[in-house]
Amino acid sequence: MSHQWLALDRFGLAGSKPAREPALLTDFTALPFPSSSLDLVVLPHTLEFSVDPHATLREVERVLVPEGRVVICGMNPTSLWGFKQSRARLCRRFGHGSLFLPEGGDFIGYWRLRDWLRLLSFEVEQGEFGCYSPALRADKWLQRFEWMDRFGARWWPIFGATYFLVAVKRVRGMRLLEPAWKPKPALVGKSVPVANSARGRYSNLEKKLE
Repeated sequence: MSHQWLALDRFGLAGSKPAREPALLTDFTALPFPSSSLDLVVLPHTLEFSVDPHATLREVERVLVPEGRVVICGMNPTSLWGFKQSRARLCRRFGHGSLFLPEGGDFIGYWRLRDWLRLLSFEVEQGEFGCYSPALRADKWLQRFEWMDRFGARWWPIFGATYFLVAVKRVRGMRLLEPAWKPKPALVGKSVPVANSARGRYSNLEKKLE
């Protein structure tokens, strides 16, 4: 892509250092882009840490062009990872244990997110789940449960710890026109021998009438 920007909010800036320097420090509920100006928006765990995920999605819908796409990555609450995180939070209320994942952020369910997108006239184009093994830190135990990642997509696909979702912005009653700079194939004129043969038949008929 010729133009792309990495944007962070105050939560992303306070976390680990990104792979490259961000171009924007902004509030995701008020993106500094004109309406209908972007073709693609990628939200890697952005909604989970957003103060208002509904407002963030509305802002994404505003800046996307018709037929533009949004790619969303999130943590699945109905998974082994989500269960461990919920249990750890419950234990912390009684002063025990520690969290497996970062403390900030709330998991948003896959089907719940689809409902939000549908209300904003998005059409979900593709959705995938991944990471079916338990939330473990030791390499020995991760290797023992490696078979769960191989069979999870077939036997329990909706219980993956993470999900990716691609949605398209639909605008009803709008027809997209091709860019003016795209060349159109020129029509090449060809001779039509049928016309010549027909003219010859008419000439012969006139001679007979004479």
